[in-house]
Amino acid sequence: MLMKPFLQTVMLIVIAIMLRMTALAQKDLSGYFSSFDKVNIYYEVKGNGRPVLLIHGFTGQGSNWKTKPVYDSLLANGFKVIIADLRGNGLSDKPHEPEAYANDAEAKDLMGLLKYLGIKKYEAVGYSRGSIILARLLVLDKNITRAVMGGMGADFTNPLWPRRIGLYEALMYDSIKGYDDFKKRIATSGLDRLALAYQQKEQPSTSKEALAKLKQKVLILCGDKDEDNGRAQELQQLIPGSVFVTVPGDHGSAAGTKEFASEILKFLKK
Repeated sequence: MLMKPFLQTVMLIVIAIMLRMTALAQKDLSGYFSSFDKVNIYYEVKGNGRPVLLIHGFTGQGSNWKTKPVYDSLLANGFKVIIADLRGNGLSDKPHEPEAYANDAEAKDLMGLLKYLGIKKYEAVGYSRGSIILARLLVLDKNITRAVMGGMGADFTNPLWPRRIGLYEALMYDSIKGYDDFKKRIATSGLDRLALAYQQKEQPSTSKEALAKLKQKVLILCGDKDEDNGRAQELQQLIPGSVFVTVPGDHGSAAGTKEFASEILKFLKK
């Protein structure tokens, strides 16, 4: 008599799991993932092939990738594309405590999201600050097999990187000079200034020693006129077996070129 309710409960659990897995297997998905500390992360999934995670840069959001050739070219070539708004950005929650961005919180969000989606092995592309977060995934996540680090030099390996500190102070204090255009753009775009400040305050660095231990295949991809974050070729020299390629453009334009998309496809198809 006691077994019947038990079996019914088991069947309901199995059905719920099957429904969830069926939903996750669908071609297109969007929604929110509740991360390790209950911060809600917005994500979208499109396509049904090998998974590629695209990681946006500072002040950006996942949908920015949709305006760049790489997004459509990945889909056209049979990849599953995952985009997400990093915490503090886009449609994701924007905590106003610096601790919410510390201790690799953003990398943990992405790792948790991929697990939630049932994705085991995956490849990833980061651009600008997205490459900084991608470096943490390369160190922390055994499931990432291949990565493209775009628009990034070696300067982020310095935990006291002056550019990071300068942006943090400019966002926190109106008295900091020399960032007027940047702060005006933040205000006119309706971005969350405090959340952005804490992203810079707690932005992770990855040591040269940690980069030297990476085993994954890595492409360093940068505009031929881009030295905003240091020299990309210096980053390539820190990662064993990595490849360095330039495409036309500066930091703001290179990721939007057809050459950028072409080099990524060539690398992922090897």
